[in-house]
Formats: sequence, C-alpha cells, structure tokens
Amino acid sequence: MTTIRLTNTATRRKEVFAPIDPGNVRMYVCGPTVYDRAHLGNARPVVVFDTLYRLLRHVHGPDHVTYVRNLTDVDDKINAAALARKEAGAPGSLEDLIRQRSDETIGWYHDDMAALGALPPTEEPRATEWIDAMVAMIGDLIARGHAYEAEGHVLFSVASDPGYGSLSGRAVEDMIAGARVEVAPWKRDPMDFVLWKPSGDDLPGWPSPWGRGRPGWHIECSAMANGLLGDRFDIHGGGIDLAFPHHENEIAQSRCCGHGFAQVWMHNEMLQVEGKKMSKSLGNFFTVRDLLDRGVPGEVIRMVFLGTHYSRPMDWTEKKRDEAEGVLRRWRTMIEGAVPGAPHPDIVAALADDLNTAGALAVLHRLAAEGDAASLAGSARLLGLLTPELAGWTDAPDLSALAGRLAELRAAALASKDFAAVDAMKAALVAAGVEVRMSKDGVDLAPGTGFDAGKLEDLA
Repeated sequence: MTTIRLTNTATRRKEVFAPIDPGNVRMYVCGPTVYDRAHLGNARPVVVFDTLYRLLRHVHGPDHVTYVRNLTDVDDKINAAALARKEAGAPGSLEDLIRQRSDETIGWYHDDMAALGALPPTEEPRATEWIDAMVAMIGDLIARGHAYEAEGHVLFSVASDPGYGSLSGRAVEDMIAGARVEVAPWKRDPMDFVLWKPSGDDLPGWPSPWGRGRPGWHIECSAMANGLLGDRFDIHGGGIDLAFPHHENEIAQSRCCGHGFAQVWMHNEMLQVEGKKMSKSLGNFFTVRDLLDRGVPGEVIRMVFLGTHYSRPMDWTEKKRDEAEGVLRRWRTMIEGAVPGAPHPDIVAALADDLNTAGALAVLHRLAAEGDAASLAGSARLLGLLTPELAGWTDAPDLSALAGRLAELRAAALASKDFAAVDAMKAALVAAGVEVRMSKDGVDLAPGTGFDAGKLEDLA
C-alpha cells in the first residue's frame, strides 16, 4: 500500500500517516459559516482537503474513508442578516428568516464548490441539529471542573487545562498579549472562552440547564466531530487562521472531556490576490461566484489553487489564471476520445508526499508532452481535473458567422483603405477572449483564454 506522509501542525514535522482503523479513515474539516457567498479564500481549504480526500479514497478505497465537513448555521452574522430582512418587511418569524438565509447560503455554497470539482463530503452536519450534543458536552465539562457558569454564560476555564497551547506552541501569557480577548466581568480569566451564551427574545435560542441560549462557536465542532467520528479520529483540517483560537479551543474542550480527538492536524496557508492580502478596502475581494460569473471556469480556479503547496501562501493572479486556462484547453483537446487509465504512480507518489500538488501537476505536464492521453486523463482525475463533471466549458462555439462578417469588412477595407470598422470588430472579439487570425486565405476565429460568449451578443 502507498505510504502517505503528512505535515502535522501539532508535532511540527512531516510524519508517516498511520490511520487508527485502515478500514475507516476519518477526517474532519471546518466548513463555512453560512451567512454569505464563499470568497476565494474560503474555497482554498475546500480544494486542499478535497484533494486529500481523493488521495485517501484512492489508497484505502472509496468505502473506507469518512469525510465530515460541518456547516455553522448558528452565528451572529446570520442573525444580523435575517434581522435586516425582517426589518425590511420580509414575512415570517426571525427563526424562519434565519433558516431561510442559512438554506439559501448553503445552496450557494454547494453550487460554487461543485463548480470547483469538490466531491461532497460523507457527512455535512448543521450545528443547529447538534445542540443537544453540545449541551451534554458542556455539562460534562462543568462536572469535570473545566467549565463554570456565570450570569447565564458558561465558560471554559483555560487555567484548568495544563496542555492548553499545545497546538499553537505558545504559552498562555503570550496568547493573552497577542490575542484580542473579550473583556467581561463574568470571566475568571481573560483567556476563558464561551461555551454557552444567553439569547434574548430577538435571537434564536434553545433550552439548557443554564437558561435559554445558544452555543459558542468552538463547542460546535468538538461535539459534531465526536458524534460522527468518535473519541479518536485521524485528521482534522482547516485554514491556518483557525489554528488559534478555534482549533486550540476544540482540542482543549475535547481533551478535558476525555476524548483523544484528532491525531493529525493540517492547516492550509492564506490566499493573496496579485501579491496583496485580499480585502474589500483594496478592491481585490471577490467571491467564487464573482469569478464564475466573469467566465472563469471552476476547473481553472482549481488548477491555480493546486499550483501552490497547501502549506505556502497562495497568490491568485490573472497571469496564473490565463496560463491554467490555456493548459486545460490543450489537455482537454488532447484527451478527447481517450479512455482514462489508472493514475500514474508518479502522481500518486507526489500527492502521498504531503500533498505535493505542484509536483503532481508537473507529472501531468510530462504525460501531456509524451502524448499519453489515457494516463493524462486518469491521472488528472485524481487531482479533480479533466473530470466529466467539469467538462463543457471548452466546447468550441460556432464563430463562422462572425468570421464571415469580419472577412467582409476586411475585403471592403482593402478596397477603401479605411480599416476603422475592421479594427473595431477585431478589438471587440479580442475583448471577448477570441483569438483572431487573418491571412490572405481568410479569417479564422477560435475561443482563447478568457473566452466570454456573453460579450459577443452585441456583435451577433
């Protein structure tokens, strides 16, 4: 069997991956808070851990891997979005509007991630469906002396856990100095974090021994992971921004309940755009749907992501997008009619080496250069590329009518020596991503990088 090596954030080294139960390899990845569209940074962990999921399924068998990715549908931002709708006159109770907003956003998320070629996880629990498990876990923490009630809140006592900070490798004193901690009179210690908080009549809430309220964010994942994957499971993943405090707090809660929790922690680095941090203030913030609506194929987005190792910051650039689109067009043309073969051993070896996706792409380039269409097709699918589900975007449209019009304008221009109309039409075609070739033999048009059929409507 293929030996997989993964970098474990908890030990800070690359280790041989040895599943607890090879017959049921278990992975938990923190999913979205469903209040709005997923932005490009949200999509990176989806592609990273989807690729790992594909590798685990290839090595251990599709029926022997369980992948859980949660949906956080208890959150103040969701509440605020629903309240804004209610104040705008939307019918229904606040709870109804919260559910509608969550359902709508989850639908968007599924559509956008499918467009990137991500396989659906085995389980996708919603936090609101696991409230009872969270309440039980909080009660257990109180009984064990690791949590306390204060003014309707229940807080985890960080001082009660000697191992706190093991994931991030920082002392509690350093965390206090560098973290933005909520100051509240009912906290015993600045680092203590909320497990349960009270809900007023204008907020969603559930009954509990501490009054009507709702869970804190961190307890959600601990309860769902334990309920679906057991006290000990193999891999917990997410973006590096979650390592502290979210994942640190998950470990503390679970450990103090007597759970072994995850044996391998993996974190992907952050995403930049054209060398800068993505932010609305810089005007470089966009969602996955923004790119899809601009005509960027999801397969292209995926390939750009795969070009950078998950542990390194990834820079989204238009140059990378153009290059990926051009390569994928050539590869899809090459594999037409080919029967996909088994993934090449070198592809599997690259991915097994701490998910070296850039190395795997290099193997695909080599297979394409060798003209091995069958191996290219089968190997690319292990990366979620060149799949039937993502096909269609390279289908060549019929541009013969436009080519005929440009040829007529060109003939007239050769006679009149006025090429203004030819230049204008050519510029419009190029702006739509059409490659224009004119020679003495005529005019040839073909879709190129960034092709957008919608921009051709005014020329039709």
